[in-house]
Amino acid sequence: MQDVVLALLTKEPSHGYDLRQRLAAALGPLGDTLNAGQIYVTLTRLEKAGLVVQEREDAPVRGPRRKVYALTAAGQERVAAWMAESAGPRADVTEFHLKLVAAAESGLADPLALVDARRRELMRSLAEAQRAALAHDTVSEAGLLLEGIALRLQADLRWLEACERTWSARVPRGEGEGNG
Repeated sequence: MQDVVLALLTKEPSHGYDLRQRLAAALGPLGDTLNAGQIYVTLTRLEKAGLVVQEREDAPVRGPRRKVYALTAAGQERVAAWMAESAGPRADVTEFHLKLVAAAESGLADPLALVDARRRELMRSLAEAQRAALAHDTVSEAGLLLEGIALRLQADLRWLEACERTWSARVPRGEGEGNG
């Protein structure tokens, strides 16, 4: 969650409510379970770690002044490193989805390049699982586990195909705006 929040602050400083709204929109129905307090706890931890600084909003149009959070240089370095790192073999689908959203919003990485890198990781893992499965009896416990791992990897690869279709169809931000 911390890296996603940092990435969402890359483009511009923001307040907790706005960050929660953006995360909830990115998660769709799963975003309904996102606790508003979780965002503020995350922001406090990031501030203590020196990754964000708190500012006060300039005279708001209405309502009280809100705390606005901005990235520090250390926060910018951390989010850039997160965008560059591999998802790893046990990456969660939701976590990777948020990384794609954060990449698109921040402009720090191309979501399609992240999908392609993830596909290569999964293909390597699938090849390893299939080689291991061939070395075991398919009716053994180990063979059953290896079959489950291979099926999971295949499902993740199909999901990446859907990600690629969706992100390929998106018009990059800034393009197509104001034309019409």
